[in-house]
Amino acid sequence: MDPAPQSPGNPPPSAGAAAPNLRAPVLVGTEMVAGLVAGIGAGLASAVFLWALDAVTALRWEHRWLLLLLPLAGVLMQRAYRAWGRGAERGSGLILDALQGGSQPVPWTMAPLVLGGTLLSHLCGGSVGREGTAVQMGASLAAVWGRRFRDRLPDPSVVLMAGVAGGFGSVFGTPWAGALYALEWPEPGRVAWRRALPCLIAAWAGHATCVALGVHHTVYPSSAGPTVPAWGALGAYAVGGVAFGLAARAFVACLRAWGRGFGVLRIGPGALPLVSAALLIALTWALGTDAYLGLGVTGRLPGDPSLVRSFEPGGVTAWSWWWKLLFTTLTLAGGFKGGEVTPLFFIGAALGQAVATLGGWPVGEFAALGFIAVFAAASHAPWACVILGWELFGPGLIAPGCVAVAVADAVATGTGLSDRRTRSLIVSWILDRCRSGGRGRPGAEVSGG
Repeated sequence: MDPAPQSPGNPPPSAGAAAPNLRAPVLVGTEMVAGLVAGIGAGLASAVFLWALDAVTALRWEHRWLLLLLPLAGVLMQRAYRAWGRGAERGSGLILDALQGGSQPVPWTMAPLVLGGTLLSHLCGGSVGREGTAVQMGASLAAVWGRRFRDRLPDPSVVLMAGVAGGFGSVFGTPWAGALYALEWPEPGRVAWRRALPCLIAAWAGHATCVALGVHHTVYPSSAGPTVPAWGALGAYAVGGVAFGLAARAFVACLRAWGRGFGVLRIGPGALPLVSAALLIALTWALGTDAYLGLGVTGRLPGDPSLVRSFEPGGVTAWSWWWKLLFTTLTLAGGFKGGEVTPLFFIGAALGQAVATLGGWPVGEFAALGFIAVFAAASHAPWACVILGWELFGPGLIAPGCVAVAVADAVATGTGLSDRRTRSLIVSWILDRCRSGGRGRPGAEVSGG
């Protein structure tokens, strides 16, 4: 039988023609929905967390004796994770492993455990932050949703990265930095641009959810731009970058040193929070101030050193950055939950004031540079930190921030908050170019997110 004639308007497909990929638009649309749902969930969790954080901080300021309950808080936290953790005690490290192809899933119990643990730490005076909590809650809730729809969204890295972006963007009110942090976090020196759209949607959805629920974020002084004389600006920012990179190295080294010291003294895991809390109480008594406990954004007393006062000439002492570093590393080494980013902001801003005072440079500008550069060097996420500076301090900080962050990131090469993130952006770029014979491109996409 002769074949049916072809219509002139519908010519037969050529032998080598590829069938249209009808699944691609569906997958992109699903990823956008995933980003939206993950962002809203992260924003809701961050709003509840930030409201509760203000409440427990005010309660601790009113009842200073709550510091004496810090050892008990540590024990309760440890037992809760032991009973219901299912791997959640690894915190952000577990999320990073999952993004890099690890087999252990992110459990749903991570969200309530890190929320309760962080609030308990702050209630009793632990010197911890809030970013780690928001990121873990966002990723944990997103992972739950991703597992329910894994047939439609086969790549779990999409929802995890969206949860990270939503958590970071909502807790600080910095959606652009939140999206870029999630893209940059899986591998230092590279950005997973293929996941940019769902992460951006998640970060803005989380931020918008927080704002809609009436959450107010800290407002910092705006930077008018480089105010150091042009002939000395580059050198001044580079000197600051060296100091900020060394501070990041000192933070990580001190954190490891507490762990080694506890090991030498043969302090078991059960006694670790007791010893850490006892040392924190003793340090607070010896200094005669509780300014270095808790989050540190503002102080209990108007004259207390704090993150906000680091932008005022004389607002902190020359060694405030060191005391906050010591208190925070001791708290984290004891197993208390909450993260380290906001304390790193405090350390960097206070050190920035000290550097500016010694160099005769503007205090506010160098406090802002230290704010972003110490965190950039410790986390090896420089692009996100430059954008963070723009969102918090204005576009005037972009040029100085690029110099300070790049130098700090290079100085901190070989160390980092995570054992898997110890290479700086600059060193990664140089090594990549050497391996490719000078043809390497910085910022290449990470396969699979």
